Amino acid sequence: MNFIGIIPSRYHSTRFPGKPLADICGKTMIQRVYEQAQKAMEEVWVATDDERIVNAVKAFGGNVVMTSPDHRSGTDRCAEAALKAAELTGEVYDVVVNIQGDEPFMQPHEIELIMECFTGSPNTQIATLIQPILINEDIFRPDMVKVILDNQSNAIYFSRSPIPHIFGVDESKWLENYPFYGHVGLYAYRFSVLQELAKLSEVLVEKVESLEQLRWLEYGFKIKTNITDSDNFGIDTPEDLEKAIAGGIEKYYL
Repeated sequence: MNFIGIIPSRYHSTRFPGKPLADICGKTMIQRVYEQAQKAMEEVWVATDDERIVNAVKAFGGNVVMTSPDHRSGTDRCAEAALKAAELTGEVYDVVVNIQGDEPFMQPHEIELIMECFTGSPNTQIATLIQPILINEDIFRPDMVKVILDNQSNAIYFSRSPIPHIFGVDESKWLENYPFYGHVGLYAYRFSVLQELAKLSEVLVEKVESLEQLRWLEYGFKIKTNITDSDNFGIDTPEDLEKAIAGGIEKYYL
């Protein structure tokens, strides 16, 4: 099975302008993400709409393609980039892994876990990762997206609200009564499925929850999940990066 990793990367960010080029102990953030991805898969490309990122990726010898500045999401940018990479390489890719460009401390094992969703099941259309919620208060955090699964580890629904509701039990005891899972924002798609997803219109539930994956579920696509225990996190602000570096980054790059 032929996999390709795509890292959507935008220069402009409201809370952290120029984030992909931020320095992390001598390397840019996008280089850190790229090198982590390469530890799990051979074919990795950056997808961007900014020449500064193009030049930075070329400087460290990475693969990069320019994409439209008008994409609605990283998924749509990923779809265009996968097509362009296939044209440039002449390869036929079975699965596209969408790697978050602002997670420089991502562990390669997470990419391997999401790839297993396809190598172990020929019917997988889309895959993503989840992690057990271990702190009861996290169930009620809107920034912690919760997911409910069916008996084959496919996602039934994602929500910023605490789901499921534990009826008749004090909220402080919910974690004792149900195995809650949080969503980890790493995706992979069959190549043909990704092209279909990029053509779908937005749906109301996606807008109100601000969760793109709900569009895919509403249109009937299945999302396979795999469980990770990695303590991964994204960088949203300069303060996030300063805190991560102060805590020591060596453990992430062993």
